[in-house]
Amino acid sequence: MAQYVVEPATLAPWLPEGLELDLYAGRCYVSLVAFLFDKTRVKGLRIPFHSRFEEINLRFYVRRIESDGTQKRGVVFVREFVPRTAITVIANTLYEEPYATLPTRCSIISGTHSLSVRYDWRHRGLWQSIAVEALPGARSIAPGSEEEFITEHYWGYTKRRDGRTSAYEVRHPRWQVYPIDRYAITADFAALYGPAFAVLNQHQPASILLAEGSEVSVQSGVRL
Repeated sequence: MAQYVVEPATLAPWLPEGLELDLYAGRCYVSLVAFLFDKTRVKGLRIPFHSRFEEINLRFYVRRIESDGTQKRGVVFVREFVPRTAITVIANTLYEEPYATLPTRCSIISGTHSLSVRYDWRHRGLWQSIAVEALPGARSIAPGSEEEFITEHYWGYTKRRDGRTSAYEVRHPRWQVYPIDRYAITADFAALYGPAFAVLNQHQPASILLAEGSEVSVQSGVRL
């Protein structure tokens, strides 16, 4: 997960109704995230050839203040890339999630002294990637840290075509993270996500983290 600082106004076209941007220490972040779905089930059913696949997405952080004053912190996706056309069609048609299909691949190599993780995707004939080398041995996330802010958003929000907002809860245990030794990112943000993100092509990420995965459940969505 690579975090980049952007101007809040950059995200206005993607901000669903009823939400506000969630900042960390006054900074507005977008994250380039790559991860592996594994043993995926839809309503308890495993779909053949669609249970293990990569996703690469760009997301930002929001919060919603409920009528009783409680705060729900979540994320909004600018675009989500997966390698299976069927997943894209279902996500776009039923849930209006901004999915698109690209060839993807990943490599995860765990050694005695290092952990190497790399995700690649091909866009317009060119392979792009995010890769890290980390030290072995995951550690707990410190309370109040930026790592906690990035990983502890448990709601997903979608801007629907009719202008309304839908929400769904994401449940998972508190993750652990690995100390990063070095990283490399080759990504054309302008081509992938539009001209608003072209500035990221010239910027280094403000932070990088590698999190240990876990079981994750996505609850049924509601319209707000």
